[in-house]
Amino acid sequence: MSLRRTETAFRWQGLRLPGVRIDPPHPAPADAPCLVFLHEALGSIRLWRDFPDDVVAATGLPALVYERQGHGDADPIAAPRGLDYLHIEAEQALPAVLEQAGIERAILIGHSDGGSIALLHAAAFPERTLAAVTLAAHVFVEDVTVAGVHEAMEAWRTTDLPEKLAKYHGPNTEALYRAWAETWTSDAFRPWNIEDCPARIGCPLLVIQGAEDEYATAAQVHAICQGAGGPATPLLIPDCAHQPQRQQRAAVLDAITAFVREVVG
Repeated sequence: MSLRRTETAFRWQGLRLPGVRIDPPHPAPADAPCLVFLHEALGSIRLWRDFPDDVVAATGLPALVYERQGHGDADPIAAPRGLDYLHIEAEQALPAVLEQAGIERAILIGHSDGGSIALLHAAAFPERTLAAVTLAAHVFVEDVTVAGVHEAMEAWRTTDLPEKLAKYHGPNTEALYRAWAETWTSDAFRPWNIEDCPARIGCPLLVIQGAEDEYATAAQVHAICQGAGGPATPLLIPDCAHQPQRQQRAAVLDAITAFVREVVG
């Protein structure tokens, strides 16, 4: 039997946010948690590729993958992004999606921006968050972060990066890219810091980062784990940059599977 994929969509503040529900071949118990995948700053459902499917197959749990505003086929970004955009996603948009999806207990799996959103949501909604996995999450802005974004901006100007991203985001591509680049390189965003957030998280955390991440140092992992209010497991993966689920897929899949099984029992 194969996985079952069901396309769906959610509404938040009048916006349409597409999603995909992934169910294992054998139905999970009615009280089983749902894996909720939160993509990166320039990510989308399709850019996760088949990684969520593999996690579903390995854990036997259902999953939800959805697009945030301006990503993929979601409704576009219509106004300048505020400096609190990650808080808004974590504390307003994600709760609306979970409520409409009927998800009462979630295991969040977030990459980059999605990882920061997972931490913020877990802190604000402890009753709903059973556990969280972060992949390359940020809790503060580092010099290497800004330098990495500037390199991506150069790639946008001088390579086929716009065309590559357009395959996933269509007419949303330029507005999404500019919202990301302009926010993370702005002087106003430089003081952004959520290091106080992990202290309010009591659920188990698995904190994954590539040792060669072009947007962060190991200080991000240390800050999350040392500040966590509950059990937090660091995993710094060698020979890996900002895409652990692609660059060290087997190791990441094994780690997430073992973590989820321990959490669920």
